[in-house]
Amino acid sequence: MAAYLHRLHHIALHVRNVDKIAHDLVAKFKFNLIAVRLTEKSRQLAFRGGSAVFIVNERLHYPLLSLNGGVVSRLGCHSPSVQDLSEVRSPAVRTVTNNRINTENNFLYDVQSNYSVDTACNVCFEVEDVERTFGVLRNQGCDFLVPPTHVQDDRGVVFYSVVKSVVGNVCHTLIDKSKYRGAFLPGFQDVENVRKNGAHVDESPPSPISHFDHITYACPRRSTPDVMRWYEKHFGFERFFIDRDEDINEGYVLDQNGIGLRLTAMKYWKCSEVGLKLPSKTKEPDCKFVIAESLPEPGRNQVETFLEQHEGAGIQHVGLYTQDIVSTANTLAQAGVNFFAPPPAYYTEVGKQQEILDAGHAPELLSQHGILLDTDLRQDSPDSLCHHIPAENKRYLLQVFTQPIFAEDTFFLELIERRGASGFGEGNIRALWRSVQAYMESQEVKPEEYSLESATAQTRQH
Repeated sequence: MAAYLHRLHHIALHVRNVDKIAHDLVAKFKFNLIAVRLTEKSRQLAFRGGSAVFIVNERLHYPLLSLNGGVVSRLGCHSPSVQDLSEVRSPAVRTVTNNRINTENNFLYDVQSNYSVDTACNVCFEVEDVERTFGVLRNQGCDFLVPPTHVQDDRGVVFYSVVKSVVGNVCHTLIDKSKYRGAFLPGFQDVENVRKNGAHVDESPPSPISHFDHITYACPRRSTPDVMRWYEKHFGFERFFIDRDEDINEGYVLDQNGIGLRLTAMKYWKCSEVGLKLPSKTKEPDCKFVIAESLPEPGRNQVETFLEQHEGAGIQHVGLYTQDIVSTANTLAQAGVNFFAPPPAYYTEVGKQQEILDAGHAPELLSQHGILLDTDLRQDSPDSLCHHIPAENKRYLLQVFTQPIFAEDTFFLELIERRGASGFGEGNIRALWRSVQAYMESQEVKPEEYSLESATAQTRQH
């Protein structure tokens, strides 16, 4: 029996420079700061884009930033209330673990990361019963970093535990919020509740991001079967075929022209509108998980680079869903986000150019920010997951990767827009791989001189 996961609640980042990451999420990626937890020993900032939530945790062994001089006072460009956070103090919180009150719990709903590099390492799920889920998973042999615990404030109580996955430093916080009336989580001060001179602050602008579309793990070679078995057994994940012809044991293999990559996908909800609609109050869109590993090819590649710089397996990137990727990419680029650029020939190839035109897009417009388009080849397949989509409607997706957002070449973000397509752009994988490889090669040669212009020049040479 597997644990029943209700929905994905948030993804936690542990970073050395909370100032930079928080500023980037708000000023560049247009997330809104929604809640903060500030203590003498820790800082946690929660950011929301639609239903996608990141919690950024500051490492304790780094000096705390001044509330007046740090990130908090510089995010006013998107949320006027942030200017007032120097006055915020988190409400009193009690945590009880094994019947003992713990008043020094530095990172609520998470485990403090002692990793030597910045990392995205905790994917939090809501569950219906933490105690029962803990019992099931413990009996199946799962390792728990935090046993069932409850945290409460004057708005109610939240139950949680933290289970270690088999993927590097990735863990999963399992929470039950059914008895909590607050807007976010106990211990966090809601930003919208901060007042100045007794007046309500202005509301934050809507984010162009609606939800998490997928999470991709970078894993060592030949570790995919073990990862798949763990998530199938304990969390009830199901296999999702990236390509209709992919081998059930080998996954989707791309092995040509110097590219050696294996992708295997899984999901924990069946076709819930496949991202065609925004999250509703009763049903969240599905979030898929992808396992990426390199084939034993000679030379350096992006998966091996991640494993080396991250010092092990982990979350390589997170896909952010947007309803209008062209507009969103343009907005983010103007704010300073750099995207990986595919080779210019991608947009001039006769077949791809016609494919883009048939979908109603202009190749020159997509090329401005390196947006890729891929038609779902499975749309006529009888085993398609979404029979309700009319056959006459072409199904495709658009996607683009950002450059790494941490100091290391590890974690990055992806923008994705789905027009009925449920896969990951089989035809785009080659172009994406080559564009990332060009970036890695430029970093290897002169990392201190890297810029968006140099990356574009690199890709044009391929």
